[in-house]
Amino acid sequence: MQQISISQLLIYLSIVLFLMVLNWTIEALKWQRVLRNVQRISLTKAFKAILSGVSFSATTPNRVGEYAGRVLFLDEGNRLRSVSLTIVCSMSQLIITLLMGFLGFIFLGNKAVGFLQGYSVWKDILLFALPIGSLILLLLYFKISHLTRMLERFSWVAKYRYLIVEMEKTGNKVLLQLLLLSLVRYAVFCVQYFLLFHLFGVSIDFWQSWATVSATFLVLAIIPTIAIAELGLRGTIIWELMKPFTANSLGVTIATVAIWFINLIIPAIAGSILIAGVKLFRKKTETD
Repeated sequence: MQQISISQLLIYLSIVLFLMVLNWTIEALKWQRVLRNVQRISLTKAFKAILSGVSFSATTPNRVGEYAGRVLFLDEGNRLRSVSLTIVCSMSQLIITLLMGFLGFIFLGNKAVGFLQGYSVWKDILLFALPIGSLILLLLYFKISHLTRMLERFSWVAKYRYLIVEMEKTGNKVLLQLLLLSLVRYAVFCVQYFLLFHLFGVSIDFWQSWATVSATFLVLAIIPTIAIAELGLRGTIIWELMKPFTANSLGVTIATVAIWFINLIIPAIAGSILIAGVKLFRKKTETD
């Protein structure tokens, strides 16, 4: 691995940290936009809610605990109403992850065969079922109001209508905005990886980096994982996919660890501090 100067390290890390803030700001914009019919909140408040969600989701499978952190910053009567809107935000990001991941595997072509050897079932899913499933998910996404009205015909769903009713009010314009913001957020992830690969001497071009990172995100989206414990799996997958392009396993590993720490651990710590502040404020209010 090439020798890195302190100034070079600081410049690259500063850019990646800025992109981390941009990444979660974009997610905050998504949350702010989709909440508009339930409760209007500032971008700052939405950003705090997102960081709190990261803190909760870090220890839950596939980050399903994200909702619990976000609702702390909503008014008491609006929390349950916003349940389904969290799903809409996650769904928009999942669609982009699946589509980009599929394109990534197509780009890698035969170079991904080594990674898929011994996993013939996964190969079939990735190359056949995945594009079909992605298109179905995309169709359901833009017909989400129709889907919720259909589900309400079942009595066991109808009694919980208040949990999904906000989905019916989410128009296609908002859904398209969420999808585009998710795509921009995805691009930010890819740029972060490319910058750190370059910093740590991994000699690959942007498109090779994009393809391997996209394929890795796809596999992580399919396999149930706990965010705070997925580092080892992420590192293994991304290295297996990068083998045809570079021999610098150390550089790939360091870049992967750095991204994981910057994008997850730092926001999770910040979110934990915000959650503690909210709880402290409420206790103080109750005693007053």
